[in-house]
Amino acid sequence: MEFEHVPVLLTKVVESMDLKADALIVDGTLGLGGYSEAFLKRSPRWRVIGIDRDERARDIARQRLAPFGERFLALDGDFRNMRELCASVEIQTVDCVVLDLGVSNMQLADSQRGFSFREDGPLDMRMNPAGGARAASELVNELSRESLTDIFRKYGEERFAWSIAGEIVKERLKRPIATTAELVDVIRRGIPAPVMRKMNGHPARKVFQALRIAVNDELGALERGLSEAFSLLVEEGRLLVVTYHSLEDRIVKRRFKEWNEEGKGVLEPRKGQVPDDEEVERNPKSRSARLRGFLKKNMSNKVKGRIGPWRRV
Repeated sequence: MEFEHVPVLLTKVVESMDLKADALIVDGTLGLGGYSEAFLKRSPRWRVIGIDRDERARDIARQRLAPFGERFLALDGDFRNMRELCASVEIQTVDCVVLDLGVSNMQLADSQRGFSFREDGPLDMRMNPAGGARAASELVNELSRESLTDIFRKYGEERFAWSIAGEIVKERLKRPIATTAELVDVIRRGIPAPVMRKMNGHPARKVFQALRIAVNDELGALERGLSEAFSLLVEEGRLLVVTYHSLEDRIVKRRFKEWNEEGKGVLEPRKGQVPDDEEVERNPKSRSARLRGFLKKNMSNKVKGRIGPWRRV
């Protein structure tokens, strides 16, 4: 099966990489290698370490990037453990870390992975099925109505979380909810008909997002991954993160602001970057994307948001 792979905000990401000629870059969300390929083409001496826990994606990326030889290395793992992974190949510091937090088209297109509300398949949603995480079907069939409501509200910002959770509990008393199509049907019953008629997006989108985040501890991984990335960066190193929903973006924005206030560096670019109309038309997946960047820099003379008596940072 062929998968269309269109890296999001690629031009803006590459333009933000003001790095030295022989920079070492960590692509913490390797996927099919779109970002890494662009980095390797950008400068003949840049090297890239790609991290991904999806074996199939790593294999595709390795084949794609084979022409770059020893300038590219793929590692099996989660970006929340990037320091340990880099240490395993005797790398202690890097010049740039890039994280693209989107779900790959390959995972969405494979109905057997259970990520898509548009395709029927097992209700799984685990990024790494061998990693020990509970599948979405286990959460849906075992958690209380209160716990499901909390997940749908916290991770999906779903208005009708309580009602949907109630329908799930009623349905599983008859039989376990085992497939994505079965869950979509139950979600539809939990949303008032007048609201359903006026909806622009798919009614199951928010619940599926919430379950995916819960199953894979995505926000916990992001919190730890940001800390790991910062500690791995050299002075004047850069961290670039592409987010796709408000929960991710708030975490990144808050952490960058805290580092800035602590004198650990500056926001660069100053504000979040979004795709232009042309990119959104070409790649609808990019519509909600936002790029934020941070430059690690010793700002020990920073006092209350200023460098010296004049310039605000």
